[in-house]
Amino acid sequence: MDAAAAAAAMEAGRKLPARHGGHPHGRSSGRTAHNMSSSSLRKKSDVALVRKVPVAPLRPVLANLQEVFLGTKLAVLFPAVPLAIAAQCFRFGQVWVFALSLVGLIPLAERVSFLTEQIALYTGPTVGGLLNATCGNATELIIALFALLKGKIEVVKCSLLGSVLSNLLLVLGTSLFCGGVVNLGADQPYDRKQSDVSTGLLILGVLCQSMPMLLRYAVGAGEHSVAAATTALDLSRACSFVMLASYVAYLFFQLKTHRQLFEPQDVDGDGSDAGDDEEPALMFASALFWLVLMTVVISVLSEYVVGTIEPTSQSWGLSVSFISIILLPIVGNAAEHAGAIIFALKNKLDITLGVALGSATQISMFVVPLSVLVAWIMGVQMDLDFKLLETSSLFIAVLVTAFTLQDGASHYLKGVLLLLCYIVIGACFFVARQPAGHANNNETLLDVPTSSMSV
Repeated sequence: MDAAAAAAAMEAGRKLPARHGGHPHGRSSGRTAHNMSSSSLRKKSDVALVRKVPVAPLRPVLANLQEVFLGTKLAVLFPAVPLAIAAQCFRFGQVWVFALSLVGLIPLAERVSFLTEQIALYTGPTVGGLLNATCGNATELIIALFALLKGKIEVVKCSLLGSVLSNLLLVLGTSLFCGGVVNLGADQPYDRKQSDVSTGLLILGVLCQSMPMLLRYAVGAGEHSVAAATTALDLSRACSFVMLASYVAYLFFQLKTHRQLFEPQDVDGDGSDAGDDEEPALMFASALFWLVLMTVVISVLSEYVVGTIEPTSQSWGLSVSFISIILLPIVGNAAEHAGAIIFALKNKLDITLGVALGSATQISMFVVPLSVLVAWIMGVQMDLDFKLLETSSLFIAVLVTAFTLQDGASHYLKGVLLLLCYIVIGACFFVARQPAGHANNNETLLDVPTSSMSV
């Protein structure tokens, strides 16, 4: 009788939000492509074992823990979190701390997305959309903040640039390639309207990031003088306000006036993807508590990553730029990247594009300018000058993506082209051996010989 009563109480708790704020359906609660992408990595929690616990007061607590830690297919990676903390405390080696911290960030990023969706089911579509817009890339934002605290501007710029490149070329390219191969004989359409809005914002972001670099060379005649650096810094802060204002307008466009363009299509025949999360699995207070706790743990691991990236660079023989641009974004977004590929395999490209382009837009138009303004408050001189090689790579990536998505239909060759672009850019940063503190002084990336070449 106690087990039956506890089960009934849990069922009643799950159904309570329907009376609290209307029907907690995915579309009415502000569910986006990011949520649906993360939901593909989730699994149902079996409450049969919880019901067999003899102590009745422990059953709700165990059910809560089971839902949070075992409700994802990435649960096998959770042991990396305490191992990373133990490696830091007992000084096992900075390379081990770096590697374990990166692995531990993967399930934590997916759980943050899950908990954000749970809270959004209580708060309504507008607040839920704002939560998704601000917490969708919490890992990158936290890593950037800790890197700013340590004065590692190069890590901030390279990690954010790498996140945009990874979403546009690696994630989207892999998704289009895998989806094209699996659905070789079927049509693979997608809605161009959403991709046009995202690519337009990305082009604006590239423009704002290019102007400080061009102005630095125009004012300083190609030399990094103090006057040129000061002018570029002031312009960067002004452009950051413009980028944040455009992102706010984009949120109003997405959440209010043109919400229908960004609503992901239901996955036909996949009840696990479309209907299982209509009712919250956690109560509001519990979801909020776990969200705060997960954010704290992500902050701890992010501090470990930032503090050990330079020793790891020396140990692995890789530049800090390559680790920040290639490795950090791949690991930080691994959960939603896997979800984007899964929906591409199901020929649901609207969700895939929503994940890849939405995440790239959020990084470029929200996290990057926010980092500049936060650095301004901290007294750190960070500007939008990402240097010539980085800015050119970003411009080419946005341009290739825009041209690739212009016809509204996909095939595997588009994915191959995007992946090849990512490989070329990655190879360029691999051979560019940049010292750890080189970019912090606003200097050029490579030492090019100035003497004349004899034939």
